[in-house]
Amino acid sequence: MITTIPTTTITMGMAMLDDFLIRAGLAGLGVALATGPLGSFVVWRRMAYFGDATSHAAILGVALALAFDLPVGLGTLAIALLMAVTVATLAARGWAMDTTLGVLAHSALAFGLVAVSFVPDARTDLSAWLFGDILAVSKSDLGFIWGGAALVVALILWRWSALLTATLNEDLAAASGLNPDRERLILTLALAVTVAVAIKVVGALLIAAMLIIPAAAARGLARSPEAMAALAALIGAAAVLGGLQMSLHLDTPAGPSIITVAALIFTFAALFDLRRR
Repeated sequence: MITTIPTTTITMGMAMLDDFLIRAGLAGLGVALATGPLGSFVVWRRMAYFGDATSHAAILGVALALAFDLPVGLGTLAIALLMAVTVATLAARGWAMDTTLGVLAHSALAFGLVAVSFVPDARTDLSAWLFGDILAVSKSDLGFIWGGAALVVALILWRWSALLTATLNEDLAAASGLNPDRERLILTLALAVTVAVAIKVVGALLIAAMLIIPAAAARGLARSPEAMAALAALIGAAAVLGGLQMSLHLDTPAGPSIITVAALIFTFAALFDLRRR
C-alpha cells in the first residue's frame, strides 16, 4: 500500500523551511554588517584577544539572564559592556593587556559555565550559546540583531576619522585635539554591542573569528581603510550565506560552518595576495 503526502502539507513544510532560512540569512547579514568595519579596527589595533575576553564574558550574561528570567540579549549586553569598560579602564592605566585579557577571558568563561550549571534546564541549551543557533532566530531576535548592528555602524561612521587617527598614531591623535582613550572606549562599547547581537548567530566561542577572519581576508585585497571595512562586511556576508548552504546540504552545525567558509575565503585571499606580490 502506497501512502501519499498531501500537497498542502508539503507546501506548508517548504514555507516553514523558507521562513526560518530567510530569518537565519537576515540575522547573519546583520552580524556581518557590524563585524566587517569593527573587525577592521580589531585587526589594525591587534585587539583579537580583547574580542575573546568580551565574547567569553557573554556566557556569564547568558547564565544571569536565564537565572533571573530576563531577555538573554539584555544579559549578554550588560556583561559585555561591563567587561569592555573594565578592559578599557585597565588599558588606560597602563596594565599589561596580554596577561590581563588572558586572565579576564578565561575567568569570565569559567564563571559563566559554572553559573549555567546552577540554572535548571540550561545545560541542554549551552551548546547553542557557545557555538550559535542561527537557525532558531526569531523575529524579535532579528530586530535586536539589526538594531544593534545599525547602532555599531552608525557609531563607527560618526567617529571614523577620529578612530582611524587614534589607531594609526595615538600621539598624532592627541596633538590633533583627540582623546585616544575616548576613541578606545568607543571601540570597546561597539565591540560589546556586537558580541551581544552575534552570540545567537555564531556563539560566544566563534564571535572573535567572525570579527578577525573577514577583516584579515580583506586586508590583502583592499587599497584603503574604507575599502577594507566594506570588503570585510561583504566577505562576512558571503561566509554567512555560504555557511548556511553548507549546513543545509551537509547537515553540519551552522555557526562553525559559517566560520569554515570564512576561513576558506581567507585562504584564497591570502594565496591571491601572495601571487600578486
